[in-house]
Amino acid sequence: MTLAPAPARIRSVAVVPVAIVTTLMAIPLLLTANRYGYFGDELYFLAAGRHLAWGYVDQPPLLPLLARIMDEVGHSPFVLRIPAMLVTLGGVVLTALIARELGGGAKAQTLAAATFAVSTNLLAGGHYLATSTVDPFLWTLLLWLLVRWLRTRADSLLVLAGVVTAVALYAKFLIGGFWLAAGVALLVRGPRELLRRPALWLGAAIAVAALVPTLVWQATHGWPQLGMGAAISREVADGGGGRLLFLPTALLTAGLPVGAVLLCYGLYRLLRSRELRFLGWTTLLLTLVFLAVNGRFYYLAGMYPLCWAVAAVALERREPARWWRWVATWPCYVLAAVLVLPVSLPVWPRAWLTEHPALPAPALAFAEIGWPEGTNSVAGAFARLPGPEHTAVVTETYWEASALARYGPGLGLPEPASGNRGYATLGVPPETATDVLFVGADPRPLRGHFAGVRPIGKVDTGSAKPSYFDGVPLWLATGRTGPWSALWPELVNTHP
Repeated sequence: MTLAPAPARIRSVAVVPVAIVTTLMAIPLLLTANRYGYFGDELYFLAAGRHLAWGYVDQPPLLPLLARIMDEVGHSPFVLRIPAMLVTLGGVVLTALIARELGGGAKAQTLAAATFAVSTNLLAGGHYLATSTVDPFLWTLLLWLLVRWLRTRADSLLVLAGVVTAVALYAKFLIGGFWLAAGVALLVRGPRELLRRPALWLGAAIAVAALVPTLVWQATHGWPQLGMGAAISREVADGGGGRLLFLPTALLTAGLPVGAVLLCYGLYRLLRSRELRFLGWTTLLLTLVFLAVNGRFYYLAGMYPLCWAVAAVALERREPARWWRWVATWPCYVLAAVLVLPVSLPVWPRAWLTEHPALPAPALAFAEIGWPEGTNSVAGAFARLPGPEHTAVVTETYWEASALARYGPGLGLPEPASGNRGYATLGVPPETATDVLFVGADPRPLRGHFAGVRPIGKVDTGSAKPSYFDGVPLWLATGRTGPWSALWPELVNTHP
């Protein structure tokens, strides 16, 4: 594929069809944004946002800051998710713009935008405020700047790429992996001219300078982010499949049948393009790295829009074989939309999921349902304790702690603590707390530090099902025998 020369052959923006695709994607996002409730990670961002810092054990500070800002605007999942919806819809437009930079006309821009819109991964991401939503948008913006630079050689775009990289580093450190892989690909496959541009290194300096406060925080806290890779690798492996399911899941969530096919074809075209092949090799290198470290399948999602745009331009030029071009026709996009909506967004009323468990539903719906009801259950158990004023609430996971922090204060619950992930740095039980109400399946770290540990029930979310919180065991540990300074590290080490 040859880039259109600047500026003679660049096509106009297909405003109307791209706007229609964007609107069609916006409608279900808006209609479902307030359904079910907060996702577990969203509750954590809200909790972390109440303890603003330049860094956290498990992430840079952008998402907690965004959550804090949106929570000040309004206390609802809908308001919290406005940034997620905006960046997802922005990704549709940017994908069309990448196709335009590649010389694509209205058809190519519309196909690229529509493929983004029917991707299970990216449509579902628009429903949650999460790093996995913000990060792909920033990668797509960066790729648009790079593709535009390849066409125009306007070095101001490379400086802007540095600014985008700086913002992306505050959402997730993965963008650093992109630049490392891209640097290797540029050295081996070219164009090496990009590496000789002072503007590229000025952009890199901007990104590094902007990251200094977060790097200082990480250094002063013992570089906890370095341990998160191992923790995530264990979580992926424990979840089943691990490396074996990485590529199948990545393809499946790219969108069937359209997204997966155009993703593969777009990567093939990238690797055959003299000007763009370094981005194809970057994609392959990142895939190998994420496979090696047992990373999550969605780490690659930021590269999808470029592949889709490349494929869409080739389809517009009628370059693919005729026998499979039918995949990119409107009946297939309608079929893809029908398939993707119920497994990406909470389209069904909550009660239907309880009554009809066979209904297709988002994989993470269980992590949105039952948090207020479960907190009521914990608060009831706490109120029945003989000495609640001397009892701390400790949870096994950061989701549970985050839910109790959100809904518990009005029900008489103290500020919860958890040794899990980044929540471990948000608070430690006070020394006045001699007893613990433990919420979780594994109270073993408490044994040996308390005179007694016994079960006292389970969390009951009532009709709010399916719910991650429902059925979680409750334990009462009484008679703390040592200081929290000795007990807390064990909780952190046992539930990393």
